[in-house]
Amino acid sequence: MAEQGLHQAEGAVNDEALFENEDQDFEFDESGLELAAKEGIYPNENLSLPEAWNSGTAILPTITDWSSTELTREGSDGPAPFRSGAITPDGFIEEDFEAEIGTPSLNNYFQDDEETDEEFQDIAEHKILEVAGDDLYGRKVIVFAACKLPPSAQIDHQRLLEYMKHVLDQYVENDYVIVYFHFGLTSKNKPKLSWLIQIYKELDRKYKKNLKAWYIVHPTNFIKILWNIFKPFIRSVKFGRKIMYVNYLHELKEHLHFDQLVVPPLVLQHDAKMVASNKPKYPYGQDSNDAGTLPTQQYGVSLHHIKSHYGTVIPPVVQQTVDYLRQNALDVEGIFRRSANAVQLKAVQKKFNQGETVNFAVEGDEHIPAVALKIFLRDLQEPLLTFDLYQPILRLHTVEDERKVAEVRRMLHEELPEDNYQILKFIVQLLTEVVDHSAMNKMNSSNLAIVFGPNLLWPKGQASLSSMGYLNNFARLLIDNYSQLFDR
Repeated sequence: MAEQGLHQAEGAVNDEALFENEDQDFEFDESGLELAAKEGIYPNENLSLPEAWNSGTAILPTITDWSSTELTREGSDGPAPFRSGAITPDGFIEEDFEAEIGTPSLNNYFQDDEETDEEFQDIAEHKILEVAGDDLYGRKVIVFAACKLPPSAQIDHQRLLEYMKHVLDQYVENDYVIVYFHFGLTSKNKPKLSWLIQIYKELDRKYKKNLKAWYIVHPTNFIKILWNIFKPFIRSVKFGRKIMYVNYLHELKEHLHFDQLVVPPLVLQHDAKMVASNKPKYPYGQDSNDAGTLPTQQYGVSLHHIKSHYGTVIPPVVQQTVDYLRQNALDVEGIFRRSANAVQLKAVQKKFNQGETVNFAVEGDEHIPAVALKIFLRDLQEPLLTFDLYQPILRLHTVEDERKVAEVRRMLHEELPEDNYQILKFIVQLLTEVVDHSAMNKMNSSNLAIVFGPNLLWPKGQASLSSMGYLNNFARLLIDNYSQLFDR
């Protein structure tokens, strides 16, 4: 009956007027945060919606309408799902943790998955789905851009679904978030409602369990209609709480590394118009931007800055997190894989930035230091493995298997700065100890590689899906061959 009702609803939704738009030229800066839209050139200024959709509509609240309390764990008696801005970056897995963490297919280091690439080449070339590193809470970011969907007659949506599952399968065993850019979905490229229903059915608990937040950027009334259609058939209230609306791109900066996101030009243009028309309040507090860089700061600065103040090669945040994890967390299930409470993480980062020592025993959660370490690595101004080594590491898949370890050793000893080498060695040594306890913590070298690969190295732009695989393989090679690679 539920499925029959959904199919009947599909025929009732007529959203042609909502999706019509054309590409126009706009001026915007490279950051995508402050965009300058000129008056009178935005398409469809007089766009109108059916009266039934317009009645009773209100401007959607933004992320910043919610207090820091709202951004943390929600109680079971909380408000109904799909509150605009109701992000829950709580970092806790809400359902039972699985008995065993799946192991990705990484049989050979830097094995080029040519068969898979060829199988989905016709879908992948549109770049509808991208992986954009980790968010501020250490969770993988998957980006879906509706404007990159080709006309429906030019794409097999069933194959698109299979490709989506293929991509997600690489990450869903870890905590992750989705960023969905809704603008650009038109009457020509929008999928059928029956396909959306099929997605919800096929992306079962395996995919929903570790999804921590689903950001819907530039939501429209059509999104609200879809939610009203789906809501009666969604049993999980918790799933509804993971969904949030984002009205402006700059709101994402509070939760994501915005520079990792390659936002489609059409989305930038739309955001320019929204910002120019509505003049939203900028969401960042005075203490975040006006204070400047503290002498004691460790997050978001260079290794040189930290060393010049503290006088040590190993940054205090790395020393303290690694020492605590080594003594207290080697047997913790899902260590480095689970995320943590956002409010506690912010407080810990603030203490480190002020030069204080953090007592993790008081925090009461072993995942706090694990995520704090990952965030530190990802917030460095330059990756620990340096921008210069990004391309050489990607090219390692062309090196013969028997020469790979020797070539990586040469890179680490001859091309990586000494301080970076020592910090990397210090961290990888801990990871080998985590692997030694994998029978208890369920974290083998493959699991850890997926977590640490993108945090040890990234390009100056956005990493492609294929490059993410190479980075993960490189991280696994470091862990599995620690004694051979770090012999000085």
